[in-house]
Amino acid sequence: IDGIISQMTLEEKVTMLHGKHMFVSDGIERLGIADMRYADGPFGIREEMEPDSWKPLGWINDKATFFPTGSALAATWSPELAYAYGSTMAKEARLRGKDMLLGPAINIQRIPTGGRTYEYLSEDPFLSSRLSVGYTKGVQDNGVAVCLKHYALNNQENNRGTVNVIVGERALREIYLPPFRAAVEEADAYGVMAAYNKVDGWWCAENDMLLNRILRDEWGFAGMVISDWGGTHSTVNSIKNGLNVEMPDKKYLGQALLDSVRAGIVPEEIIDNRVREILRVRLAVRPIPEIEANKEMTSQPAQQKVAYDVAIKSIVLLKNDGVLPLKLSDKPVIAVIGANAMQTMALGGMGAGVKALYEVTPLEGLKKKAGDRAEIVYAKGYEPVQYNYSDRFRKRTPEEQEKEARAKEQTAQKLADEAVKVASGADLVLFVGGNNRAVETEGEDRNDIFLPSGQDKLISRIAEVNPNIITVLISGAPNDLNTVNPLSRALLISWFNGSEGGNALADVLLGEISPSGRLPFTIPVKLEDSPAYALGNYPQNKRDADVFANLVATGDTTGKNHEEAARTLKENADNAYYTEESLVGYRWFDTKKIPVMYPFGHGLTYAGFEYSKLKSNKKTLGPDDIITVTFKLKNTGKMSADEVVQAYVHRIDPTVEWPEKELKAFDRVTLAPGESKTVNLSIPVKSLMYWNVTKQAWDNDPCKMEILVGASATDIRLQKKIRLR
Repeated sequence: IDGIISQMTLEEKVTMLHGKHMFVSDGIERLGIADMRYADGPFGIREEMEPDSWKPLGWINDKATFFPTGSALAATWSPELAYAYGSTMAKEARLRGKDMLLGPAINIQRIPTGGRTYEYLSEDPFLSSRLSVGYTKGVQDNGVAVCLKHYALNNQENNRGTVNVIVGERALREIYLPPFRAAVEEADAYGVMAAYNKVDGWWCAENDMLLNRILRDEWGFAGMVISDWGGTHSTVNSIKNGLNVEMPDKKYLGQALLDSVRAGIVPEEIIDNRVREILRVRLAVRPIPEIEANKEMTSQPAQQKVAYDVAIKSIVLLKNDGVLPLKLSDKPVIAVIGANAMQTMALGGMGAGVKALYEVTPLEGLKKKAGDRAEIVYAKGYEPVQYNYSDRFRKRTPEEQEKEARAKEQTAQKLADEAVKVASGADLVLFVGGNNRAVETEGEDRNDIFLPSGQDKLISRIAEVNPNIITVLISGAPNDLNTVNPLSRALLISWFNGSEGGNALADVLLGEISPSGRLPFTIPVKLEDSPAYALGNYPQNKRDADVFANLVATGDTTGKNHEEAARTLKENADNAYYTEESLVGYRWFDTKKIPVMYPFGHGLTYAGFEYSKLKSNKKTLGPDDIITVTFKLKNTGKMSADEVVQAYVHRIDPTVEWPEKELKAFDRVTLAPGESKTVNLSIPVKSLMYWNVTKQAWDNDPCKMEILVGASATDIRLQKKIRLR
């Protein structure tokens, strides 16, 4: 690499440090260094775009496989499936001549309303880390570089381009950075994307602490850092503090950088370092000659099979009073109601989207799989939220607004009346609702977690004429279930589940396979129970003031003065205070003893499982030991099923503060009816360390602790006490 750099002019070096086109950065043709071609996004290869715009080229053969989105992948709790997922994504990227995949998206799901929660994996750093490693290895083992995003603390979409995140060091190290660290240290991730936001006053794309001290010096990252698109803010700070490539243009790392080097402000040695890091990736990833790329359709059957495998393992059965699996022996009339039964989810809203070769909807999947064994009738029920970017800036007169509102109300009434009529004549109602890609979208967070388009009101009306309701939520993030949960005999989440989502859902509903997904996040009873809302730390955005005022009015659930918090946020609108520290997701609800609607890790099957005989390899363990726990697991049901076993640690007499419990091991175990198996779970004691702010290092907390083994964060079946010394 140094030999190549020695042959380069300063101008050639600088040309590698910025975008050439929208999704291309420059190589050096004279030296045989190919351009770097980037592919968006994390769950499917974006269609081909014009070189310097967001306008599609309109090709025929760039239709890709739409893979289940991030929260769906996380619901599989399977690093093995994450590896397969990454492998197949890389194969489709190679067919299109791409070198770096702009993914995985691995920010922690801090708020239930996050616009990109569906893209991210989990609220838990351990689960996110295991899946990030699998995904990264899968991509890079197949000749494509990953670009981990968004580094770091891009946990909200509102104000993401201005917000300054203020977070404690322990929370930063123990909650928000582990997925990135694991992918770098364990999978040698080649690329990292700097986030739009600031951390402790510095933009992520020029943040020396994040890019140099932690990423490179501590973790040993030897790859390249690119900015999020338009996320570069300076020349000197960016190049000195660790940014390799400004995308998609050259406002700061083009002529301005050349001038800075020539003026002696930026040493050429720093330029050489940044080019060296890029070349390391460029030489590790073999470019596809342009003449060989785009010969075949992007989506291929082998990749479609993986999309199905992930979808079928991701579906979460939240509740079932015995109505599932469906019994079709008497050829029932099934009323499928809900716009999401027919709506595709590959495209919509801003950000990541896939021009899918095909996408099987829930209604199509059920009709295909049930065949003539059931009479299936359909009613739309509600008008889904539509995303129109230009509408966000279109001014309406009061008269126009009133006219639009009246028309929407009339349409909603008509659709609801039709749905109730269809439901009244059916043996069973399959309500397919939830969010869509216009509701969950890049660039803005949701104002609340209620089901959109009046779905609660609709399902209440349906229940009056037909109580046999099975509800399927097509969402990538939590919804308020206070209405739908008691009115549903069975309740499932089927996510934005990709090209094969409808087939996978039908197979679960019909009992071809037992559901086996587990929640990667907590579903709260109400939004204001979740930590950032309960503490008044979100939202900061003034245009959401009405929502915040409503939360303030609900009363003080944490002892913090909401009015004071609201005043602080108004005065510091660009600061996001993470005062919940490490109490994110289930850590908050467990520690504060706040009831939840459905806990982290929850998911039912069509079988039953018995846990017994928990043992540990040692009673006392040192810092270099590995805790090994074994227990017996038996399928007590009548069909084969997967159980996702989970091991949490609870510290009994710690010397520092900890959450009530933390996930530290898990496994997916497949058992036939009546079959038993001894399960082994390993927890390195090093993974139980905390970040000692005083020592600025990882440190052991010697104490008594319990290993808690169970089926969710609240369904603990076995416990074993040990001691750390």
